[in-house]
Amino acid sequence: MSLVSHLECTRCGRHFEPGKIYNLCPCGSPLSVRYNLKPLASAHVRERLAGRVPSLWRYREVLPVAREESVVSLGEGFTPLIHARHLGEKLKIPNLYLKDESFNPTGSFKARGMAVAVSMARELGIEKLAVSSAGNAGGALAAYAAKAGLRALVFMPEDTPRLNQLECALLGAEVVLVPGSIKDCARAMRERVAAENWFDCSTLREPYRVEGKKTMAYEVYEQLHWRMPDVIIYPTGGGTGLVGMWKAFGEMQEMGWIEQRRPKMVAVQSTGCAPIVRAFASQKESADEWPEPKTIASGLRVPSAIGDFWMLRVLHESRGSALALDDRAMLGGMRELAETEGILTSPEGGAALAALRRLLTDGYIAGVETIVLFLTASGYKYVEPLAAIGESVRRE
Repeated sequence: MSLVSHLECTRCGRHFEPGKIYNLCPCGSPLSVRYNLKPLASAHVRERLAGRVPSLWRYREVLPVAREESVVSLGEGFTPLIHARHLGEKLKIPNLYLKDESFNPTGSFKARGMAVAVSMARELGIEKLAVSSAGNAGGALAAYAAKAGLRALVFMPEDTPRLNQLECALLGAEVVLVPGSIKDCARAMRERVAAENWFDCSTLREPYRVEGKKTMAYEVYEQLHWRMPDVIIYPTGGGTGLVGMWKAFGEMQEMGWIEQRRPKMVAVQSTGCAPIVRAFASQKESADEWPEPKTIASGLRVPSAIGDFWMLRVLHESRGSALALDDRAMLGGMRELAETEGILTSPEGGAALAALRRLLTDGYIAGVETIVLFLTASGYKYVEPLAAIGESVRRE
């Protein structure tokens, strides 16, 4: 049984009745799922988690799916939280942790959001799902749609890594390649969605991918033995995970799991596409579109995000920060993680480590904090960046 009380616009605050099909609020902003959490405050849910399935569905009381038969699962969630001892010794940070999202189905954190979104689509009777994607979200939608017996349509930039294109096609999705950025894909896709009645599952254009992504915060808290980290460093494109984790911490506080203190949230972007970093530095409440986005980190190549104001709100509320790294720094981070911890991560994960180094240099991090870096995808899906690292090794 679902504890969803209503859906709420993240900008204007308007409420919507649960159990119906929604994309955005009429004001054009993302919707957020709200729960009646009072019954959980004294239900000892936290104590019962140890005996549950090691997936994101262990947190079912704070997920929107009402019927068990609606759940579409490939085993997503409860990915390892790795104590990075070697890297921590090198950086003089004894409490450094890596949340390795490559263990998810389809090799990235996108599986979390799509698992819940596709489950809700099945529950609501939606049969045709579309997404604009720079890579991993498309693969995740294709996989979960295949599992659910639903149709998937994926619009991708022409320069999306070939492996991501093949992944979507092999999983049965229709793939459409579009010149330009993910914003151009979204524009082209919306025409098709309107003409053929597809449901748009793109980032923050439906309410439920956030619910899957927020489980990263529940897992970190549980895996740290019910301790809150001091800093979370998170590669940020569309921002679903950033806002989702902040939402989860709010839910934990409402249930009495935690006090007021929450982690500082740090958003990491590319110098070739950094709209949130620029807006944060200018203390703006929304972000202007980034012209001609370019970076090897396809997940960070998001020139404008519909949830920009929501992300900036989280950064300010958490007393967090935002910074951008260039591609060379990302590649360096990828190589360092591989050599010190044996993890082949994506450029986005490399960016998280490069950001940590910058924050240490700037004095934002002292080294005594408990810090969690998010490695959002497997490096094995990024042939071009791996080839670039290999070439640099040969030159040395």
